[in-house]
Amino acid sequence: MLGTIKEIIDNSVIIDLNIDLSKQTNLLNLHVVFEDGPIKIVGEIVNSTKTTLRINIVGEIKNNIFLPGISVKPSFRSDVRIVNMAELSLILGPVEPTFDEITFGYSNIYQNYKINVPVNEFFSNHFAILGNSGAGKSFSVSRILQNIFADSKKSPVNAHVIMFDAYGEYTRALGDIDKINPNMHYKTYTTNPDNPNSEVLNIPLWLLGVDDLALLLDVTTPNQIPIIEKALSLVSILTGDDPDVIKYKNDIIARAVLDILLSGHQSTKIRDQVIAVLTKFNTKDLSLDAKIVQPGYTRTFKQCLYIDKTGKLMEIELVVNFVKQFIMDDFNLEDRPEKFVAYTLKDLETAMDFALISEGILKSDKVYDYANVLSVRLHSLANSSNHVFFDSSGYISKDTYLERLFTNMNGERCQIVNFNISYIEDRLAKVITKIVSKLIFDSAVTNDRRGSIPYHIIIEEAHRYVQKDTDTEILGYNIFDRITKEGRKYGVLLGLITQRPSELSDTAISQCSNFVILRTLHPKDLSYIKDMVPSISLEVANQLKNLKPGNAIAFGSAFKVPINLYFEKANPEPLSNNVDITSIWYKNNN
Repeated sequence: MLGTIKEIIDNSVIIDLNIDLSKQTNLLNLHVVFEDGPIKIVGEIVNSTKTTLRINIVGEIKNNIFLPGISVKPSFRSDVRIVNMAELSLILGPVEPTFDEITFGYSNIYQNYKINVPVNEFFSNHFAILGNSGAGKSFSVSRILQNIFADSKKSPVNAHVIMFDAYGEYTRALGDIDKINPNMHYKTYTTNPDNPNSEVLNIPLWLLGVDDLALLLDVTTPNQIPIIEKALSLVSILTGDDPDVIKYKNDIIARAVLDILLSGHQSTKIRDQVIAVLTKFNTKDLSLDAKIVQPGYTRTFKQCLYIDKTGKLMEIELVVNFVKQFIMDDFNLEDRPEKFVAYTLKDLETAMDFALISEGILKSDKVYDYANVLSVRLHSLANSSNHVFFDSSGYISKDTYLERLFTNMNGERCQIVNFNISYIEDRLAKVITKIVSKLIFDSAVTNDRRGSIPYHIIIEEAHRYVQKDTDTEILGYNIFDRITKEGRKYGVLLGLITQRPSELSDTAISQCSNFVILRTLHPKDLSYIKDMVPSISLEVANQLKNLKPGNAIAFGSAFKVPINLYFEKANPEPLSNNVDITSIWYKNNN
């Protein structure tokens, strides 16, 4: 026996030792049993002097089952002893994994004791892997995934893991997984158009909805949303070889010009605005050079905008009547059958321009300013190298796109799909991460067999993408907050990997049920972890500052008690090593 109970204070028990600690191995963090009758109360040694131990109660063993939490406290007459192996297997799980368990690592407290985690308890919930740069996050994630996908005896052939790889680290660790387990396949998309060894990321533009385009165009006010809605309603009309395209364009231009002609503004302003519209928007029938034929003479549209000495538009009635003939009174976008077409950023830019004039923004300088900025941003994107990520040829549906997403060039289904977003700037990477996540979430929500296709979205450097941003104010929601709140019932699970948890969305981190926390030093992050992460004790939080690389504290719904563990080195390792300064500096020295 270790000793006798001296004090019971809240969750802690102080015992007077009756053994000589100088002759014992380190007892800290070992589990002990308080035995008094049929119930065994379990505690963990958290503090020690030469004569006393402080033990925190963590649960109880009843009917050969370990139950975490506190319902009763030990009596002063209890025998106090170190747990035996049978009891330890109830607390930490059996040392060898069962079919429905995955090995994470090894206990730092009990030598060579495997830490096996129930697949359902961990992977049917959102999880977070936290730790400073260099603490071993990438190695730990790689090791976990290698343990899952390298076991040919139980291959998760129906897994759908989507990784957003901020630094392009994971291909080395996971790219050849099929050579270890031929049932598994890995696929990577690159954001480097010059990389011949990987498929370039491409999201067909027509799969993007209003909310997606609002993110892509960096919408800053809800007042800009109707312009995007209008552009999307027009783009399918104004794209392709529909013989009525010219009619629709003429209708939109004519309505905009008519609004200006009948605005009641000064003649010079009317003339200048009409010329501005028809210079940018015109067809072979309706332009500044269009012929207006009258008995005895023919003049161009522009010539009919002549202002006389009294400051009046002499031919305004003639011009108005000419313009009216292009207006289709029975034209209603909502009455048109839905048309699925492939279109590019240039096509959308044209639709955006027509949306701007169809909404009459020229009549208000203020409205023009916030609406026109969307056109400017879209033009910049369409003319940048980033257009390759959205311009596609040949229409495919959303279902077909998602199916291809998880299919490699050999037609084999891939269980891991990696988006290497390291070659683009953070804003676009964040938008792409949100758009792809939303595509997956929307697909899961509309699946009649709810939860039948689980998706795991793992985001490296999550603090750069899962943030406390303005999406809720603009769109009414943040997709990552929505996934963490609603995703579990649809089988969409989020894995957040970050070195700065304090910069994450509070909602997203608060919905995580499992945590693997490596060394964390920043006071703000430590404080945030204590405040936001459920069920973390002060003792566990204090350990985080002193963990070695590759060591972690794991706790949550998949762990009956917080576990101090270490991960075996990933093999092969991810591409996340620090630069070797010595070998570079002194490369040519003899």
